Amino acid sequence: MSHRRRWTPSRSRSSRSRTPSPTCSARHATSRARVNVPRARAARTVPLRGIRPTRDHRTSTPRDERVTVNLPVKTTNVVVPEKGVGPALREARHLSFWAENAAPIGLVVLVIVFSILSPSFLTIGNIQSMLVAAAILVILAVAQSFVITTGGIDLSISATMTLGAVGFGLSWQAGLGFWPSAVIALLSSAVIGLVNGLLIAKGKVTDFIATLGTLSVATGLALILTSGRPISITSVELLRLTTGSVWIIGFPFILAIVVGIVAWFLMFRMRFGLHVQAVGGSEEAAVANGINAGRVRIAVYLIAAVLAGLGAILLVARIGAAEPAINTSYLLNSIAAVVLGGVSLTGGRAKIVGPILGALLLTALTNGLTLLGVSQFYQPLAVGLVVVLAALLTRFQKK
Repeated sequence: MSHRRRWTPSRSRSSRSRTPSPTCSARHATSRARVNVPRARAARTVPLRGIRPTRDHRTSTPRDERVTVNLPVKTTNVVVPEKGVGPALREARHLSFWAENAAPIGLVVLVIVFSILSPSFLTIGNIQSMLVAAAILVILAVAQSFVITTGGIDLSISATMTLGAVGFGLSWQAGLGFWPSAVIALLSSAVIGLVNGLLIAKGKVTDFIATLGTLSVATGLALILTSGRPISITSVELLRLTTGSVWIIGFPFILAIVVGIVAWFLMFRMRFGLHVQAVGGSEEAAVANGINAGRVRIAVYLIAAVLAGLGAILLVARIGAAEPAINTSYLLNSIAAVVLGGVSLTGGRAKIVGPILGALLLTALTNGLTLLGVSQFYQPLAVGLVVVLAALLTRFQKK
């Protein structure tokens, strides 16, 4: 039996390339199937990198290992405030509630007490006179709020108002009209504010020392320019400003409310107010975030001085003369109104409505004591006790 060699035809390289192998056909078929089939539940299957793919023995195609991974989900506990009388009563037990609302609560208590003790306290005429008397203090309290929010204090605000009144009186005496005299009053007050800001921001002088020095300078200038004598002013515009009213609300108080609204928008709805609070909270952090702290301080002292000049116009309209003598009660009461309003003396905590209510509270206290026949010597004592109590309550304010 002869052995025959089994002849097998050799394949050329071209024939091998033209004739695909079953493995290659399976690979191409699998790749096409992968393209056409949508990836289901792709969000829950995550390919593991760094693991060598296995092969399917039936098709000899690589197949990625896929495992199901449970991704951690972050949950946040949202505290929904309770509604009703019960939560309000529980909150009222804490001293922070009384510290936050010292001005409105004190004002309501004073109105109730004085209306019981004096029947004429809530008459239309008395309410109108109280609002007119409170207008100047409201404007000065708003002015101090800007300064105190930055962590400073303006001791020269009453002297600035006096100098503005003198500037108005001298301009009127020189034959200028109401509006030019009003502009000169604002400019003369603004000069003192600009000096304060430059001394504190550029000269690095402590705000207490800088404003104490400008207080003496402004007082001396007012006395020198007038030779210590008041300047009587008779103007139709000033008379209309003093006696005009909308129902029981006089024009001076309407002007003060407009100032409060503008100040509120400037403090809480504009970038400047955010910069003021940032500088008062931490000047280093504010500077690190690109805020020009020096410019902000100059701006707040300038705003306070301009508002003091506006108060000077109302003061001239009320008394009918430009008085060169300084009235320190406006200085003390403006700071007291800010403290009653809940503004932190250390800075970083801004309020506008609170100081306005604090100014109304102090005015109502003085008016009520006058109606009850209490001597004027006891009125500063009562105001001081109220301010000290409010200052003690500020220790319990929420951070």
